[in-house]
Amino acid sequence: MPKVLAQGKTIECVSKSNLRTILLQNGIDLYNDGAKVINCRGIGSCGTCAVKVESEISAANWRDRARRSLPPHSLTTNLLRNSQTQVLGDVKVTKFDGFWGQGSRIVWTPKG
Repeated sequence: MPKVLAQGKTIECVSKSNLRTILLQNGIDLYNDGAKVINCRGIGSCGTCAVKVESEISAANWRDRARRSLPPHSLTTNLLRNSQTQVLGDVKVTKFDGFWGQGSRIVWTPKG
């Protein structure tokens, strides 16, 4: 079973599980500031769930590529939207500041 490391927690999940769902079910704080209230609830339209994901995940789908092609995101950054990402193997997740998770300051890392 794949393991997800995020905010100091190690979470086992079934392969192809939705990353956003796994993180929320395990008490991981995905959203910054007002995005805790104003977000798309995982349908893939807002981009507030952007995180850096290292390791084995699904390829970016059309929703993820479309939203990341608009500011403040960019297709050239290493941020993905966890609502559109499937876990395929062990992954490490890092969250950055900013309403959209696009900032430069780390909010939390895989270790805490």
